[in-house]
Amino acid sequence: MAVSTGSEISVRVLGLGNEILADDAFGIVVAREVERRCGDRAEVVASSEAGFHLLDRLVGVDRLVVVDTILSGTARPGTLRVWTAAIPRSVPLLSPHVTGIFEVLALARKLNMRTPREVTILGVEAADCFTVGGPMHPDVRAAIPEAVNQCVTLVHSG
Repeated sequence: MAVSTGSEISVRVLGLGNEILADDAFGIVVAREVERRCGDRAEVVASSEAGFHLLDRLVGVDRLVVVDTILSGTARPGTLRVWTAAIPRSVPLLSPHVTGIFEVLALARKLNMRTPREVTILGVEAADCFTVGGPMHPDVRAAIPEAVNQCVTLVHSG
């Protein structure tokens, strides 16, 4: 996807997911539309990577916006949630088997890499992230425009 035209990227939108796994395509679809609408103001990346493979995608920016699906079972499919989080100073235990975004960012900080000062996570409640070739749930699909609008607002707010 496109890279900002500036010499240093200040904001990156990272759409996570897997296009062949039903609702899990959400982050990828949102990222593509955000790139179309404001790719000249931010670096927009779509990725199916996870864990330590995300390291390069998480560092080198001031602000990071992550779009992904969540399966909490506490909300209806298509429910959007936004979290703005501080990056933990340290993580007591790093395991390559259960490594999330904040563990990777904590490691990057330990390695003196440029970590974002602000991380915003936009998650949509999914119904099914496991069916290969399955369709996206209609309520998850219906949440795409609002997720795109929220990402565009976040890009322009900085």
